[in-house]
Amino acid sequence: MKITRRTLVLGAMTAPMTIPFAVQAQTPPQAWPPSNIRIVVAYPPGGSTDAMMRLIQPALQQRLGTTIVIENRSGASGSVGTGAVAKSPPDGNSWLAVFDNHAANPFVLPSLPYDTEKDLDPVLLIGTAPYLITTAKAKPYNTLADVIAAAKAKPGSISYASVGSGSVGHLAMALLSQRAGVKLTHVPYRGGGPAMNDAVAGHVDLLIGSTALSMPQVGAGTIRAVVQTGKTRNAFLTTVPTVAESGFPDFEANAWWGIFAPAGTPKPIVERFSNEMAACLREERVAKQLTETQQVSLTLGGPEILRKFVDNQMSVWGKVVKDNNIKADQN
Repeated sequence: MKITRRTLVLGAMTAPMTIPFAVQAQTPPQAWPPSNIRIVVAYPPGGSTDAMMRLIQPALQQRLGTTIVIENRSGASGSVGTGAVAKSPPDGNSWLAVFDNHAANPFVLPSLPYDTEKDLDPVLLIGTAPYLITTAKAKPYNTLADVIAAAKAKPGSISYASVGSGSVGHLAMALLSQRAGVKLTHVPYRGGGPAMNDAVAGHVDLLIGSTALSMPQVGAGTIRAVVQTGKTRNAFLTTVPTVAESGFPDFEANAWWGIFAPAGTPKPIVERFSNEMAACLREERVAKQLTETQQVSLTLGGPEILRKFVDNQMSVWGKVVKDNNIKADQN
């Protein structure tokens, strides 16, 4: 080949363009997981979501070979922590653990700092648990029919406690009141502890609470379970009828727990994290703790199962919020 001045000039022009591409092609993708991964719990320490994450933390660290940091970012019904993750880089370093009000927040909070459907990718539906409607032992309500009869006799005279305005427990009672054609007086509390204390003392007639909140007191005999809100009777609550069995077919309201990631997190990373977390939750010690102590029915469903589940929850509770003009607590 004859080398001319034109050949040398063209070679000089093209060489700088080809070298970077060659280097880039040989560069391996960034390793995952990194040395630290954070799971943001969008609620204060001590709640059921926080307890779940800390229960599986050691096993998840071992399976991923990295440090798992549990970070509590509470506020505004969980939207503060959720917003923090939604705005995080989609690199698999930040994950979000939520409770059931995640699906209600878009309707009860006037201005969320994120789009629930667009800014977060579903990862894992951990499981569900029914709510319990309970009452103090001294109260005369043994069945849901007793409650409805009393509410019809004196509209607005029957009070019920929940863990806050806009919570799924609150929405479930609003839906039940609507279907039963009765007026109940809602008494919102800032958390399950204060609500339970007043229920035990008889300061409110009823309490709508998750099984995790209610079962210890039911077991101790300080409150009585009137009815449960799951589709079928929970395996550990076989003597307590469901709302559906008590005259309201298809009624269902469940507490649930799920994991999300910032939108755009690479699918292989999402799938691995989902699978590893599910494996931790299947471990005998962990599964027994959740199913027997908190009466959680483990679903362990991947991204598409969680997506469809949340879509359904948003459809149900969005309508209840609109029909009853419900607003959430902002703290």
